[in-house]
Amino acid sequence: MSAPLLAWVEGSDAPRVFGLLPRERLARQAAKAGFRVVDTPEGAELLLSASHVYGGSVLAALAKAAPGVVLKDDSGLVAGARLPATAEIGAKAGPEAKTGAELAGRYDKQLRKRADPMVCAIARDPRPAEQEIFDATYKGVTDFVTKHVWPVPALHAVRLCVRFGLTPNQVTLASLALVFAAMWLFWTGSFLAGLAVAWVMTFLDTVDGKLARATLTSSKIGDVLDHGIDLVHPPFWWWAWGIGLGAAPGAVGPALGVILFGYVAQRLMEGLFIARFGIEMHIWRPFDSFFRKITARRNPNLVILTAATLLGAPDVGFLLVAVWVAVGLVVHGVQIVQGFAAARRAPLTSWLADQSPN
Repeated sequence: MSAPLLAWVEGSDAPRVFGLLPRERLARQAAKAGFRVVDTPEGAELLLSASHVYGGSVLAALAKAAPGVVLKDDSGLVAGARLPATAEIGAKAGPEAKTGAELAGRYDKQLRKRADPMVCAIARDPRPAEQEIFDATYKGVTDFVTKHVWPVPALHAVRLCVRFGLTPNQVTLASLALVFAAMWLFWTGSFLAGLAVAWVMTFLDTVDGKLARATLTSSKIGDVLDHGIDLVHPPFWWWAWGIGLGAAPGAVGPALGVILFGYVAQRLMEGLFIARFGIEMHIWRPFDSFFRKITARRNPNLVILTAATLLGAPDVGFLLVAVWVAVGLVVHGVQIVQGFAAARRAPLTSWLADQSPN
């Protein structure tokens, strides 16, 4: 394994962004991006700016670039370079300088989205840079509540967490406590109170990941805990809701069976798609990404249950969730069949890859 490049961070530090000075942020990004920040410019192979924040993909691409490559920000100023190069941080970049997108591409496979990677200058007011960083942490393909409802309040929540020194794992543990509280309330038939608690939990489930990415404090333990909670708790909520209704009478019992079976089957079908075709089902085609917004996962199901409960019909809401789960299984089955047919002609690739952002 080759030694990491030596990186010199030039200039005076801009204001803190999400509690971190730019040098501190770069130091946290360094190992993953393939460089090491040094205290003197002698021997440096990478030049970075103390007044910019960067996406991880840009830093990794710049570290792998040929000597002489210059990186520019959105305003056309030099933001970094692979040394040796004739470049001065903050100077007007020449025509040969590359944008973050030209250097690293626009497709972020991990976050399932297509967007210009971040190369952002920090002004006296750090809030625009915080907005850039926060936007860069957000997944592009997810449910409609997470994508369209939570972003604004989640940004404010992340800022508050940074201000009060709360860690992502602390937020995750708080959401875990709310998982059990909501389950108990559903079990006892206190559906409106349970829904209020459940929505707070789903909000914190958004905040913890964004906080970890924005402050570069992700950990293996936190990742396992967060994703483990996400994977395990929904069927227990639906089971508790069925118990709260009296799971045996009428159609409630069969509906509970459909919902629980459907949850497990959906996860298995998604896993089969990844194992067979090498990409997630939800990023294959535009329709697949759209359907991920509304498919019968936790948040869309909660929307159905909330609307029905507010109308005084939590039992009807439960039946509607069962119907929507069944519809989702049919759609996913068709997607898998189409995937096998398409794979005979060529390997499946995501529609998000190697295209300009909308």
